[in-house]
Amino acid sequence: MLVIKNLEKSYGNFKALNGVNLEIKKGEIFGFIGPNGAGKSTTMKIISGLLSADSGEVYVDGIDAIKDNKALKDKIGYMPDFFGVYDNLKAIEYLEFYASIYGILGDEARELAMDLLELVNLKDKWDANVDGLSRGMKQRLCLARCLVHNPELLILDEPASGMDPRARYEMKGILKNLREMGKTIIVSSHILSELGEICTRIGIIKNGSIVCEGTVEEVTLMASGTAPINITVMEDADKAISILREIPEVKEMSVDENKITASIVGGDKEARDLLKTLVSKDIPVISFSRAAGNLEEVFIQITEENK
Repeated sequence: MLVIKNLEKSYGNFKALNGVNLEIKKGEIFGFIGPNGAGKSTTMKIISGLLSADSGEVYVDGIDAIKDNKALKDKIGYMPDFFGVYDNLKAIEYLEFYASIYGILGDEARELAMDLLELVNLKDKWDANVDGLSRGMKQRLCLARCLVHNPELLILDEPASGMDPRARYEMKGILKNLREMGKTIIVSSHILSELGEICTRIGIIKNGSIVCEGTVEEVTLMASGTAPINITVMEDADKAISILREIPEVKEMSVDENKITASIVGGDKEARDLLKTLVSKDIPVISFSRAAGNLEEVFIQITEENK
């Protein structure tokens, strides 16, 4: 869906992007992470056709995004980190206005607007003035606006910024629904724990370059050299711990009654071998799964190492 090659952008003497390379497949939710000024928003704006690059290539579903800006607009829905809404309009009028820009008018526009309001959990606010909506509701309305022309790629810059926990929970559900509808989504956020819950892959950008990318588990393994595994046993937790201590790949363990978290060196093969060892020793394992890595710790570690 998206291919970026050697993307560069400077503002005077400041190099905002320094050879960004990235590939995102159709149907992914890709989390874009980086400190302020790292190049996230610049990259997103170039992909969206809102900013020119100094050099490099960007392809969206095979379209040259740098040379064919007009064709690009039908493919992309872009939600900036700071956006404006027209306060003198009702929610449905707001969406009907944007539908008219794409030639969708009358009953068709009204039906589309109601469908989008339902999608973002605002159907009951269709007749409410935009200026009376909460911040979280305005952000969901802005997301609905990005969907008016049914784009294949959504680029969302800090969509949950300033939201309360309930609003962020609703936004996560909406993004998951959009992925199930076949949308490809790039989302940046400073709420790293929530990115880890919804993203199929993440990329960390530092000083204008991608320094690490992969699944949360892969990035955690790259950062620390170990991957955490959650193991729940029916009984014999002490015996399981003794066995785990004899396995060279197991580096750290923590125990809470019959639940064990073990950090291991390696990937899926090592995890499989560990489970096989426990079962062969008659340990009654009732669950065995990858633990979610602490994305905040991984982010700090990687960005510190790449200063």
